[in-house]
Amino acid sequence: MRLTVIGLGNIGSGVTANLLRAGHDVTVVDLDPDKVSEAVDLGAIAANDLASAVANAEIVFTSLPGPAQISSVAGEILPAMRAGSTWIELSTNDLDTFHELRQRSNDHDITMIDAPVSGGPEGAAAGTLSIFVGANQEDFGRVAPTLADIGSRVTRLGEPGSGLIAKIAQVTLCYTQTVTLIEAMLLGAKGGVDPAAMLDVITNSAGTSYSAEVYGPEILAGTYDASFPISHAAKDLRLAMELATRLGADLPFTASVAELYAETEAALGPDAAHCLAAQRIEKNNDLILSEELTP
Repeated sequence: MRLTVIGLGNIGSGVTANLLRAGHDVTVVDLDPDKVSEAVDLGAIAANDLASAVANAEIVFTSLPGPAQISSVAGEILPAMRAGSTWIELSTNDLDTFHELRQRSNDHDITMIDAPVSGGPEGAAAGTLSIFVGANQEDFGRVAPTLADIGSRVTRLGEPGSGLIAKIAQVTLCYTQTVTLIEAMLLGAKGGVDPAAMLDVITNSAGTSYSAEVYGPEILAGTYDASFPISHAAKDLRLAMELATRLGADLPFTASVAELYAETEAALGPDAAHCLAAQRIEKNNDLILSEELTP
């Protein structure tokens, strides 16, 4: 198929590589010329601008930081996309923006599908993303084979918007579990348990999680996972709280975690490693876990 990928960040780069491996013709656009060059080296075609990138595409994928960026590209791609083509939105978006853009897409005879993903850069690179799709059954059946080229678990959650809701709901666990992980490790360390041993206990017990397995070693190393910026995490939590307000859901614990991440972004800047939110808890306890490891 003729495909276009807009956004070659942690997810978009891996998506592009796997679409190329599957034999598709892939055109790419990104603000970072190095990212574009890497994709071209794999066989992608670099476009000069957004309009030319999407003009002949059967499916356009967008993988962007958030609603503002998604809305910005929409104004350029929708008039240029072919009638009857499909826009698959892989980003974590807000519900109101999605429905507004979906209506604008319909006006251009373009099908817009929400298909946000989970699995991180490693899942994108391996083609094992979990993809949460909001679409009617006919549209889902049409795009499912292509989504299977980039993900190992492609699930239709319901009508348009439902994939987005599911993504925002589940992503809150990543950040809340990171906070509770650091608190559990701190409690053990305060009691004299070596932090590495404490993490091993957690990852081999009922308390294990993706956060424990992936972010725990980063916390012990003092690196705090610089591959994902605090601005993205804080944005995800803002979207969660906005969705909670929209749907009338009371999420007091998630609200406190969202506040912690927002404070960390304000204090350290948008490009800081996202797990530095957990470091704030370490500092409040006057104990940095990476400094407490047994030699």
